[in-house]
Amino acid sequence: MISDVTFCDENAEEPENAVDKHFSSEQQASILHVLNTASTEELEAFRLLRGRRSINIIKHRQNFGPFQNLESLMNVPLFQYKNIVQVCNSILCSKTGGDKRKLPENRFLRKLLKPDIERERLKAANSIVSIVSGTRRIAWAHLDRKLTVLDWQQSDRWRSMKETTYSSSVYLEEISSIISKMPKADFYVLEKRALSIQNSSMFPILLHFQIVEAMLYALLNKTFAQDGQHQVLSMHRNAVGKHFELMIGDFRTSGKELVKQFLSDSVLKADPRVFFPSDKIVHYRQMFLSSEPRRVEELYDSLLQAVAFYELAVFDSEP
Repeated sequence: MISDVTFCDENAEEPENAVDKHFSSEQQASILHVLNTASTEELEAFRLLRGRRSINIIKHRQNFGPFQNLESLMNVPLFQYKNIVQVCNSILCSKTGGDKRKLPENRFLRKLLKPDIERERLKAANSIVSIVSGTRRIAWAHLDRKLTVLDWQQSDRWRSMKETTYSSSVYLEEISSIISKMPKADFYVLEKRALSIQNSSMFPILLHFQIVEAMLYALLNKTFAQDGQHQVLSMHRNAVGKHFELMIGDFRTSGKELVKQFLSDSVLKADPRVFFPSDKIVHYRQMFLSSEPRRVEELYDSLLQAVAFYELAVFDSEP
């Protein structure tokens, strides 16, 4: 049984003592039980244990056996003194009901994603395709739950928005051609832009985005008629921007430098936030460098949206 002295302020400053000294013997036993027995999916249910952190815990158990004390977490990649205390505290808070956040069926998730989706389905997702469309191109990123980039592409298919004869049949032809290149995934996540219909000059662009979104929903939700389960979700663009601190007021800045850092970290760090397979990293870096002279925000945003989807909707319920 966990002691009543559990503290739940994960942002509190910790004194420079050993990690074990923060917790009673009963609390240490409870935390160690979770760390030594939980699966990757079960670890991801806890605050701050997401993505590669949970994977690293499993690898450490396999290589070195069960954790004997909380201090030994210092030997696991991506764990440092302060976040170890916070991780342990979040496990205790979750087990004692001290973590009062609701699961992703809460208001935050409903604002983040449309339509509403059960947490169980989100947590079971093994891979997603994140899709971002613009007025001239569609880009997509295929990531698994380890935040490994399996595929990352863009298609410059759109004709000029000035063409007033851009009919529904042309949309169908072009979108069908693009979808045929996309890999299969558990979910397809579309970017939801917040465009106001009050500005009449923006109406053609707004209509374009709505037509594209509707066709993607129809063409990718292949089993919806049979099981009524949505495979296509829309994720709010500004929520992704806030997650990566790309917002200046209501304006979202470019994610190019952040994506560039992800590419660099995948080469230089043992446990990067986003992992690019060694056999594809050269291709992706060349693709990124060739896109730099042009404004291809859709390419950058598709990757950022995929990472934010896992970190906000699958691993965590709130930022």
